[in-house]
Amino acid sequence: MPASDPAVLRHSLQICASLVENPTNLGALCRTAEVFRLETLVLPDLEVSQEWAFRQVAASAHRWQPLEGCSPDQLTAWIRDRRAMGYGVFALSLEEAACSLPKFAFPLKSVVILGRELTGVPSEVLEVCEGAIAIPQFGQVESLNVHTAAAIAIYEYLRQHALPH
Repeated sequence: MPASDPAVLRHSLQICASLVENPTNLGALCRTAEVFRLETLVLPDLEVSQEWAFRQVAASAHRWQPLEGCSPDQLTAWIRDRRAMGYGVFALSLEEAACSLPKFAFPLKSVVILGRELTGVPSEVLEVCEGAIAIPQFGQVESLNVHTAAAIAIYEYLRQHALPH
């Protein structure tokens, strides 16, 4: 069934990767979003889904996963729109005030905002989100790869709001 088919049940989770720049990471996010039947994956530009590096990792997931484009300069307005539509919007961030993922209760309609690969979520974006979520980490490296972090957050959302099989 095509992604636009209304009969396709999807989880009410949107992953916003507007700030992610690496096509390989974006392709991996597309594959993960499709495997878990997420509502939408938001890319910085839909044209990235045509790049070889994206498609190599996406493994054809772009054919079935609903994709949306939102450039980084439009992200704060996009977040405000999602909040007005009733979505809870949360940044995946290591900021001090972030709620630990194991303690976080996802609203059914949720958006997870991913940060840039090296610098994370900018303060102006954090300000328009409802809050931030942090994945507990224990090693010397300061962060996970953005795709890995997103996959962990997605899994926790699914644990809380699984579709019937």
